[in-house]
Amino acid sequence: MVKTEAKKKGSGAPWLWVLMALVAVFVAMAVSSKTSPTISLSGAIDRACQCARGTPKYSGMVEDCCCDYETVDHLNEEVLNPSLQELVKTPFFRYFKVKLWCDCPFWPDDGMCRLRDCSVCECPESEFPESFKKPHRFSMNDLVCQEGKPQAAVDRTLDSKVFRGWSETDNPWTIDDETDNDEMTYVNLQLNPERYTGYTGSSARRIWDAVYSENCPKYPSQELCQEKKILYKLISGLHSSISIHIAAEYLLDETTNLWGQNLTLIYDRVLKYPDRVSNLYFTFLFVLRAVTKAANYLEQAEYDTGNHNEDLKTHSLIKQLLSDPKLQTACPIPFDEANLWKGQSGPELKQKIQQQFRNISALMDCIGCEKCRLWGKLQVLGLGTALKILFSVDGQENSLQLQRNEVIALMNLLNRLSESVKFVHEVGPAADSVMEGHVSAHTTFINAWKKIWSFVSKT
Repeated sequence: MVKTEAKKKGSGAPWLWVLMALVAVFVAMAVSSKTSPTISLSGAIDRACQCARGTPKYSGMVEDCCCDYETVDHLNEEVLNPSLQELVKTPFFRYFKVKLWCDCPFWPDDGMCRLRDCSVCECPESEFPESFKKPHRFSMNDLVCQEGKPQAAVDRTLDSKVFRGWSETDNPWTIDDETDNDEMTYVNLQLNPERYTGYTGSSARRIWDAVYSENCPKYPSQELCQEKKILYKLISGLHSSISIHIAAEYLLDETTNLWGQNLTLIYDRVLKYPDRVSNLYFTFLFVLRAVTKAANYLEQAEYDTGNHNEDLKTHSLIKQLLSDPKLQTACPIPFDEANLWKGQSGPELKQKIQQQFRNISALMDCIGCEKCRLWGKLQVLGLGTALKILFSVDGQENSLQLQRNEVIALMNLLNRLSESVKFVHEVGPAADSVMEGHVSAHTTFINAWKKIWSFVSKT
């Protein structure tokens, strides 16, 4: 009898241990969940390991470029980002001409956006006071749109002289028709920021699926020529940048209209894939090379909006950016395009890739969200302008002709990429640390549970 009771007491000990272990694990998980970044990055960064701040995860030369990561980050922080931030706010670069209502040439548009913020509200001209008719008098604070969404309003009141001195030349890389007509809308980009719009699901995925699978697939490395590889990297880098801007300005709580940074999204879509970060840097340097190659053209262009002081400021910012000695010394040729399209098959290959990029340009009309379509069309036109500068000028500087809209798209794209690179450099290390710690906590829980279950099974 004594032995039996002792046996019973002994058999209860393992279960007591199991119970205590489970309590300990769940307590640890509860503490971890309170400090883990499920959505917002702002609080998580403060709790991240301080040594992660500013620690360069990427070093050495950016693949297929003539500049290293450290130099890119330094130049972007010291020179490029501050100048570009000012430049895109000037009247000349603030307004973009675009067709927002277009039929998708590939399939019926069935994409529905979940948020009103995805729409671009076109206010009737009668809503604007006379003082708003000039771009330099436009007030972001005073504008009230019919839908009560100032950040989504579209200005269509520009007078024609802001387009004076600019030609309407073809871009062989895009399908956009830049000729003025009733279908064109003038958009104030400062009132239509690129951010989360709620445009998700199969409609959004279908756009990117068509871009990659039909126009720039990621071939096996042994089958991928340099030119096709570059097209893929450009699109991947642009995709990464767009994802970063969506995650950096994300609607965290729709009921309270709380916006912030979505750490999980930025990590899952970009940061945990080193090639996507590398492609972002590559695209940034590629576009920067196009801008520096067209430096003389851009410095001599007319930035006439009717506001003499603002126009002088725009011209000064352009010259300051392009002639900065740090940029010219540290990274004079960000990307070397001279070795492409060589050999007998070069012209045919160029024509084929041109057509693929034109298809990508056409796909922007299939985006089922107005604001996403706006930024998609602008950035693809900007990338097409970079391709035009680097690959469609016959070695003669005087042969370069750009449309006003192409210059606006090019510089706004460079600014978007600059912001994305800055975000990755400043936030990426801490975000990696926090997210990897979050994953590690869950892995610890799974391993602990497996050990407990193994122990229980044996008893």
